[in-house]
Amino acid sequence: MKLDRVIAVRNNKTIFRDGDRCIKVFEYGYSKTDVLNEALSHAKIEETGIMTPKLLEVTSIDGKWAIVTEFIKGKTLSQLMEENPEKRSEYIDLMADLQLEINSKQGFELRSLKNNLSYKIMNMDFDDIVRFDLLTRLEGMTNHNNICHGDLNPSNIIIDEAGTPYIIDWAHAMQGQALADAATTYLLFLLNGDVDAAGKYLEKYCEKSDTDKQYIMKLIPVVAVSQYRKGNEKEREFMSKWISTYNTNEGEIR
Repeated sequence: MKLDRVIAVRNNKTIFRDGDRCIKVFEYGYSKTDVLNEALSHAKIEETGIMTPKLLEVTSIDGKWAIVTEFIKGKTLSQLMEENPEKRSEYIDLMADLQLEINSKQGFELRSLKNNLSYKIMNMDFDDIVRFDLLTRLEGMTNHNNICHGDLNPSNIIIDEAGTPYIIDWAHAMQGQALADAATTYLLFLLNGDVDAAGKYLEKYCEKSDTDKQYIMKLIPVVAVSQYRKGNEKEREFMSKWISTYNTNEGEIR
């Protein structure tokens, strides 16, 4: 494999292109369980018919774990939004459609989102009142088996040269309530500082799914726990405000 063309650098991983192959190389010491779970989740997603690059192999390169998929030639939705600001609404509309398509699939063999969030809430240093509120919200989350991407943002959508959208990065894929996935995407837009896109996305998703906005907003403190766990110091500070001071009646942070 030729690892001389870097596509992207993310936390604890570097993504390379080698011809028609995309190689995600994890840093030394990265959890073997997490790598294998990501590959397994990707394979299961592929079986549902969701447009995603084909998984080719899981291997080791110089002692580092790597996941190899087919390379999709195109641009991310993030790039397209930056290059064509006049089409932002159109791209956000597409994102809502793609998320609803993902959420329409059943993911019985994926990990449980509800169990995962419960574990994180119970094992984080929160005030007892905050923890009780989060667990109460979580308990109210319906036990659905919809596929939740867990990290759907414009950089994880590739539009190929024929205009076909592909969804990538299934490391956080789980089964659970679709509205929790929408809440996560909304939060990711805000985390990126794109308040306008966050609002437009939420409006589109609610319109297309015939959902009242309040049901998604109530889940934001819960899904913020997951983002808090994997974020850097600045991101954790941002998420902690949603976790501990969110007011559901006004739909904003105080």
